[in-house]
Amino acid sequence: MKVLVLGEYSGGKVKDSTLATLGAAAKFGGDVDLLLIGPDAAGATEDAKSIAGVSQVLVAADPALDHELAEAVAPLLARLMADHDVLLASSTTTGRNIAPRVAALLDVSQVSDIISVEGPDTFTRPIYAGNAIATVRSKDAKKVLTVRGTAFDKAERGGGSAAVEQVDAGVQNDRSQFVSMDASESERPELTSAKIIVSGGRALGSGAAFHQLIEPLADKLGAAVGASRAAVDAGYVPNDYQVGQTGKIVAPELYIAIGISGAIQHLAGMKDSKVIVAINKDEEAPIFQVADVGLVGDLFKLVPELTEKL
Repeated sequence: MKVLVLGEYSGGKVKDSTLATLGAAAKFGGDVDLLLIGPDAAGATEDAKSIAGVSQVLVAADPALDHELAEAVAPLLARLMADHDVLLASSTTTGRNIAPRVAALLDVSQVSDIISVEGPDTFTRPIYAGNAIATVRSKDAKKVLTVRGTAFDKAERGGGSAAVEQVDAGVQNDRSQFVSMDASESERPELTSAKIIVSGGRALGSGAAFHQLIEPLADKLGAAVGASRAAVDAGYVPNDYQVGQTGKIVAPELYIAIGISGAIQHLAGMKDSKVIVAINKDEEAPIFQVADVGLVGDLFKLVPELTEKL
């Protein structure tokens, strides 16, 4: 089978989420083409062609593909699928936006958020917030899949020598346009690729307390900062901090949950973490059922003490 992977990149480097998607692509056992889109795509080709398992890097540098507008990218992918059997996209904001449109153009059923490849047409995916795993078999001739990055080993950089081919996008997008982007900037690691994450919940009580308690601890550990949906809804932090089923799916080596009760929505986004530490005053909180280490007590005392001792 020939697999096409929608690549995402930043700063001239292919993102970790795409490396994990390439890891899933390797399970099909065929040729793997990696597509880079946008006017800055050429800057990431050196990194892309060195990734193990990539047969060919396709570069579509049309300015109309800038900002990855789905209305522009989806027709290009649908056209490229004439020469491919499977399309894989990361379960990121970009992948989730583009893949369904490609599936609609191809008139096939998308399989979302896969966590394993059982065969060329059979996959598993979590349902009911991860409380059950469904095995899905697709009868469509063309497969369109999104991939949960935390479930697959990342393809390794180095050792690859993929060919590079320029692709004529032929884009005519009159349905949408990029207006502006208001993005937060931080020196901390990106949430989805961080090895350590410190997350805060509604129990912190305010945005000021969130920043005063969570951020110093994260800085001491060199960690990314996350939050529960309740903390985001309460306005403590922006929604790009949200970890959970409707936020970001993470699986760091260490996840510290502070003042988070452990609702199903949140657990679905972080329960695959290697080590989970929970701090909560309610000893019956569901978070303790998945935690490797639990501290029952007042977070307003425990967190400063922990930060001071590090």
